[in-house]
Amino acid sequence: MTPPGGSIRYLALGDSYTVGTGLEQESENFPSVLARRLTKELGIPVNVRNLGVNGYTTADLIREELPVARGATPELVTVLIGANDVVQGVDDATYRRRLAEIYDTVARLAAKSVVAISIPDFSALPGAAPFGTPEGLRQRISGFNDLARQAAAGRDFQFVDVTAISRASGQGGHWFAADQLHPGPAQHRAFADKVWDAVGAQWRMVRGGR
Repeated sequence: MTPPGGSIRYLALGDSYTVGTGLEQESENFPSVLARRLTKELGIPVNVRNLGVNGYTTADLIREELPVARGATPELVTVLIGANDVVQGVDDATYRRRLAEIYDTVARLAAKSVVAISIPDFSALPGAAPFGTPEGLRQRISGFNDLARQAAAGRDFQFVDVTAISRASGQGGHWFAADQLHPGPAQHRAFADKVWDAVGAQWRMVRGGR
């Protein structure tokens, strides 16, 4: 039986990291893991609307995901976008401008909690070789993450840095997906744990939990 007020509405915006490219089950992506954690904590169903699409840039998110988001009434929102902007050589000024449009639109949704998540560092992975040198990719990822951190702070969004997690090695066979580019289920769980550590207390209060 659904409690009064219905399920908690969680909107996840982003690219392959959000949708979970390379995972065998969609339920293994970090938004799904977070939703299960919150359901367990509160005993209230969490409805995840995951708009992430593999290969999406900030421009794609603006064009395809924001119109859907504008028609939603989420209580919780996560945004993780930018890896494909790095790959496509988008410059800092363009990324900053597009991210501002995304964040401003999300801010107008009046969600109770918005979490901006850093771009994971894929620079040293075998699957990233066609996109540039590890040094160049890492520098651009770090630069974009600095821009995202600043933009999130200016809008009172919580910024969660998962980049260090993505650089870990020796974590076992489920750390990376088979494509050797995307996170595996264990890494998605680690992302979810990092987000929960940062905002779990706030998320528990979304329906008056403790």
